[in-house]
Amino acid sequence: MNLPNKLTVLRMILVPFFVLALLWPFPHHYLVALALFGAASYTDHLDGMLARKHNQITDFGKFMDPLADKILVISALVCFVSLGLCDVWLVLLIIAREFMVTSVRLVAAGKGTVIAANNWGKVKTVSQIVAICVIMLTQYLAELGSMGILTWVNEDAVVLFWAIGEVFLAVATFFAVLSGLVYLKQNWEIVKTAK
Repeated sequence: MNLPNKLTVLRMILVPFFVLALLWPFPHHYLVALALFGAASYTDHLDGMLARKHNQITDFGKFMDPLADKILVISALVCFVSLGLCDVWLVLLIIAREFMVTSVRLVAAGKGTVIAANNWGKVKTVSQIVAICVIMLTQYLAELGSMGILTWVNEDAVVLFWAIGEVFLAVATFFAVLSGLVYLKQNWEIVKTAK
């Protein structure tokens, strides 16, 4: 197994630790979760860069890399819903988009066609990573306020933090839906001929 594929596997391994840190309310857990999510997200950038640079693109990587990304992001969003940090309908739209794109890719793969990610998909991914990081960062600030470390963090600030996270997630959802529609349009011939 080459280094890019090992990084993809590492990203998958980090997911349960990230989820545990996010859901288990020990002191500074949002900071730990943010660090784990940041490390896992960086492996996504690094594995692709190394695979292209050293010509180590494999079928395993083509399959597992996007799957690992989806598992990481969806795990974060489902945890946010569980913690009451975002509206469920935004998360449902993002998950529906992922199912749709994955379904089109599977149909294409069955016909021997590999569909690469487009620029809108990359914008979608970056916006999701940023939104997830912003939500965890604002929740960490709220946690520091509840611990008395940040005295300026009051109930109004906590409400503002939630609203900021919601705006960032709404932007990420917009790009998810837009990239899904662009993806569907670009691959409509594959969808039409599916039996």
